[in-house]
Amino acid sequence: MTLQAAQAPETQGYMQAMGLKEEVILEKYFLDTTCLKANIHFPVDWVLMRDATRTLMKAVRLIRTEGLKNRMEEPETFIRQMNRLSIQMTGTRRKKDGKRDRKKIYRLMKKLIKKVARHAVVHRDLLKSRREETRFTENQANQIITRIESVIEQLPKAVHQAHERIIGERQVPNSSKILSLYEPDIHVIVRGKADAETEFGNTLLLAEQSDGIILDWELYKGKAPADNKLLKVSFERVGTYYNSQPGSVTTDRGFDSPENRRYLKENGIENNICPKSVTALREKMKDESFCENQKRRGQTEGRIGILKNEFLGSPLKSKGFGSRNMSVAWAVLAHNLWVIARLPRAADKRQRLQQAA
Repeated sequence: MTLQAAQAPETQGYMQAMGLKEEVILEKYFLDTTCLKANIHFPVDWVLMRDATRTLMKAVRLIRTEGLKNRMEEPETFIRQMNRLSIQMTGTRRKKDGKRDRKKIYRLMKKLIKKVARHAVVHRDLLKSRREETRFTENQANQIITRIESVIEQLPKAVHQAHERIIGERQVPNSSKILSLYEPDIHVIVRGKADAETEFGNTLLLAEQSDGIILDWELYKGKAPADNKLLKVSFERVGTYYNSQPGSVTTDRGFDSPENRRYLKENGIENNICPKSVTALREKMKDESFCENQKRRGQTEGRIGILKNEFLGSPLKSKGFGSRNMSVAWAVLAHNLWVIARLPRAADKRQRLQQAA
């Protein structure tokens, strides 16, 4: 089944210009999800208090440099004190009475962060009321004020989170956790991998065709639905953008569901989704087409690795969900141009092999 765009006269000119001898087809559709990791350190509860201290005191230092001062010790003093407590907190893991020491150090951290927050609020108010006395433009002042207010707003929740884990020794639900003071739109994603049971970032859906061209993608800002809820949505986007539908779909077992099996059957699409049922999988393994497409699906894992490591960078440096989403869009475009540029060479290689045979 060829893409309808490839049949248009103007597209034939594009194919000629790119040296393509064959139409790009959408016969086989390979779908998978991955975690696009955020560029953050591991979200240890008390480390959020250290991050808050650094951010607030650096902002206070900027304000004091412009002559707006309130009575306090130098900002670097508070940063050193919190760093010292952080080192002590790390060392409690190797002590016999480490749990008791952790609680003692946490209480000192909590006392220190309250003092840091008070000084930050006072200096924020000074900047708001006396900005004209400084060299800051209005935008620069607003940036510093926003930075302070963002951390101050999250601080009570971060302190409570650390209290629950260290003092109360209670687990905090993933939906209630602060993973980063600077990246609010990231989530705990349970992947169940040997080297990464959980990852921190956003779910990325990718769909490619047999040549490796990415046809559909979506980066989820909120908590992504289960994989089996994403298949139909992806197909609808492909139908809208390409005015066509695949002849077969191949995914891992996470996409298997009665609803998806029924949807594919009703639309006449060959179902090569790996079944969750062991009995159904044994039966599917007798199908040559299923085995061939599942073997090809391994390349989709590699495709994801290429996109993330080579085109996006590992880790992705973009900050904020909007920037990450834009980075993925540009990476997919660059990747597809790279793949398309390689297609003529691949076609020539196939032709030489056929002639040699």
